[in-house]
Amino acid sequence: MNIEVKTWGKTPDNKDIKLYTLTNANGIKVQLSDIGAGIVSIVTPDRYGHMEDIALGYPHPWDYYNDGPCAGKTPGRFSNRIGYGRFKIDDVEYQLEQNKDGKHHLHGGSIGFANQKWASRINGDSVVFTYLSADGEAGYPAELVAKVRYTLNDENELNIYFNAYSSDATIVNLTNHTYFNLKGEGKGDILDHTLKLNASRFLPATEELITTGEMRPVADTPMDFTEGKLIGRDIKEPYPDLIQGKGYDSCWVIDGVEKDKICLAAELSHEGTGRMVRIYTTQPGVQVYTGNWLTGCPKGKNGHVYEDYSGVALECQALPDSPNKPNFPNTILRSGEEYNETIIFKFSTLL
Repeated sequence: MNIEVKTWGKTPDNKDIKLYTLTNANGIKVQLSDIGAGIVSIVTPDRYGHMEDIALGYPHPWDYYNDGPCAGKTPGRFSNRIGYGRFKIDDVEYQLEQNKDGKHHLHGGSIGFANQKWASRINGDSVVFTYLSADGEAGYPAELVAKVRYTLNDENELNIYFNAYSSDATIVNLTNHTYFNLKGEGKGDILDHTLKLNASRFLPATEELITTGEMRPVADTPMDFTEGKLIGRDIKEPYPDLIQGKGYDSCWVIDGVEKDKICLAAELSHEGTGRMVRIYTTQPGVQVYTGNWLTGCPKGKNGHVYEDYSGVALECQALPDSPNKPNFPNTILRSGEEYNETIIFKFSTLL
């Protein structure tokens, strides 16, 4: 596996922005940036060997600052939503920045980890990004050190390892926010992609997309992807969670997850190109977001203009609003503990 690095641009305070290119023996290429410790591109072959970039992204590094879609990046300190930006640890209540419509907290706040320049370095066959989050940043308690390590192997697996430790009790939920289009970025919508989820339950949400605490069976609902189906088949059904999200923007509870156990979360494929990505994780949930509000985001690579449903994000993570839902898995990280989670994207083609 080969890793190349170059200076891609400058931050507003004149620091170098790095672009890393990882290439495996099969010609698969992944590009990473230290803005948001994110994925800029993923080039994989179709069933005939034709290579195409299947990750939505932008041509310039400055486009990644404060982009609405959070394309390819690492949101945090707590990805997804926290209702009203409030939570308690040991009966102490904390108020986070309310950046979602001035009412709720989303993806760590208006800046969050996704809009920070992370320190970066090559470490053997990996690229490691590190960010120091100050005590009180966006309202979060305690100082936190977060690390994201990317490794691309010759089995066509992109391994993403998340690690964090804290000076005191806080909450953590890290994920990757890549948008996939297996036809190639900028080549239409993803409604003709087949999605299969290893999840027999999902999390209903309010009209403001805050989880209710219920884990509802997907059987006999448009939220059922257990057998695999086209994303577009039921996306316009008059089902509350589809209406309020203008498409899929919900979290599914992955079946069989246990602490530190790698489980299959999702399979995304496209019959026309034959491309497939399987997603494995140690995390309990997968947020499926079908790019319902992509219109108006920065212009994409190669002059492409992204529209709604131009990509789908499959974000393996803790369950949204976990700090306020006692029945959800714990997301508190205490001093002396380590947060360790994994996401694996495995690229292949259909037979």
